[in-house]
Amino acid sequence: MVSFEEILAREGLVKNPDVLSPHYVPENLLYREDLIETIMKELAPALKGKKIKNVFVYGKTGTGKTTSLKFIMQKFLEAKERLKTRANMFYMNCRIYNSRYRIFQNFLKVYFPEVDKPGYGLSHFYEKLIELLKRGERIILILDEVDAIKDIDELIYTLTRSNDDSKEGGLSIVGISNKLGFKSELDPRTRSSLYEKEVIFFPYDAKQLRGIILQRVKLGFKSGAVADNALSLIAAITAQENGDARYALKLLQNAADIAEKEGAELLEEKHVELARRQAEFDIAAEALKNLPLHQQLIVYALAKMSINKAKVKTLFEEVGDGYFFSGDLYNYYTKVCRALRKKPKSARSYRDYINELDNLGLISTTYTSKGIRGHTRLIKIGVNAEDATTIIEKQIGI
Repeated sequence: MVSFEEILAREGLVKNPDVLSPHYVPENLLYREDLIETIMKELAPALKGKKIKNVFVYGKTGTGKTTSLKFIMQKFLEAKERLKTRANMFYMNCRIYNSRYRIFQNFLKVYFPEVDKPGYGLSHFYEKLIELLKRGERIILILDEVDAIKDIDELIYTLTRSNDDSKEGGLSIVGISNKLGFKSELDPRTRSSLYEKEVIFFPYDAKQLRGIILQRVKLGFKSGAVADNALSLIAAITAQENGDARYALKLLQNAADIAEKEGAELLEEKHVELARRQAEFDIAAEALKNLPLHQQLIVYALAKMSINKAKVKTLFEEVGDGYFFSGDLYNYYTKVCRALRKKPKSARSYRDYINELDNLGLISTTYTSKGIRGHTRLIKIGVNAEDATTIIEKQIGI
């Protein structure tokens, strides 16, 4: 029987797996130096006791927003200690801290430990905040996925009011969002009170992705453990897909796992190709498992239609292979529901679900010209149909 010591003694390709994590913050953030400096310039006056603007950072997933802000926070807190200033910065993931109450409780407990206990109301939190600001405290809240906050308008109102009610200190937010149009969803009065600086993170190109991967390889792998063409392939695949550095790191990590299981001494292109397939499955699984039941059933119906397209009466010559009429999909979805003894949703709810699935990238939609059944919507699955079928069948027990 193998022991833990024997397993730990085995040398693999990876010497430091931590650096392959998307949560790892390297000492040098490649290709984001200018953006980081821009944000730091906005926040720096807080270290001198001055009021600062709110900052909103936009960009798609994997463009370095969170990593850059964590890097900035680290530098800010180091400067705070050197300068002995009354400024502080807090990071919060708003998928977890998704309300004004949770956000204020989370950072106020650092100053007032008793508020971590239940029973305190928002008015008490507000009084404690005003007390802090009157002492001259400068507080910056980094709110990652700020659009996930349920009462964002109320949060910004409270923030604005606290700054108006205190003359000495100040509280500002750095909001991070994947949605460039996030502000348009806010109440007009909220938007007008923000007084913010906007910073946009664009996707990495293939050259930049290769540089990022090479940096992690040097930090995390044994020397000479990764073939040069494997690095280039990861960069090319990721740039073609979405420019998402997290996806590139996922490919690298999965390829390393595959190579090590093989007992290979070199990570090669073939390992990257296998990792790509696994990553696609993992990404689809994560997205599909979090869907409401009827959205899963719509994707399932579309996946089954895509697999058995020869049996579906659709004018592929006119609309392109892989696309289906929305009405045909709805009919098939209702058949799936009946087979599972589920009540299908109305056509109106179905249309709303289609819009949401399209926004998530799980399907893609377009419209026909007037010559094909009039002006109607066409739908195509956005993930591997076999994978979607396997994942949803397992998830809902078909």
